[in-house]
Amino acid sequence: MAELTSSPEPAPAAPSLLKRLLSHSGVRYLIAGGLSFLVDFGLLALLHDVLLWPVWLASGVSFLLSFAFTYTIQRVFSFGSRAPHGRAVLRYTLLVAFNTLATILIVSLVNASVVGWAGGKVVATVVTTAWNYFAYRYWVFADDPEPNEPTPPPGPAERN
Repeated sequence: MAELTSSPEPAPAAPSLLKRLLSHSGVRYLIAGGLSFLVDFGLLALLHDVLLWPVWLASGVSFLLSFAFTYTIQRVFSFGSRAPHGRAVLRYTLLVAFNTLATILIVSLVNASVVGWAGGKVVATVVTTAWNYFAYRYWVFADDPEPNEPTPPPGPAERN
């Protein structure tokens, strides 16, 4: 009778490159930001080039209209935040107000150059992308700190 031998189990496969990349909030943030940029840029092109709005108005409105999409995808996909929605939306709104003013200023200033409003939009996006990652991670979508373990009652010398 032939002996039954169990073959060794294969070693667990190393995580795929995609899984490793997606495990980093920075990579997810950039993917979500890319999708948000396409929504924002598309709206800007529609408002400015099709509906003939002035660039400053089209830039501001397109940026604000992408608000809900960007908030949701960053909160859920990029950071998996459990922060209270009220606090996160307030902080996000404050950051968006700041970013809106910065975007209007940058796009309007760069519009006068050879790259026009589209180049200005790219510049504004690069600048706001850099500071937003840190603002989202450490302020907007930061989870509440874990409650500390209860501290023991003070000793006799500490009661007075």
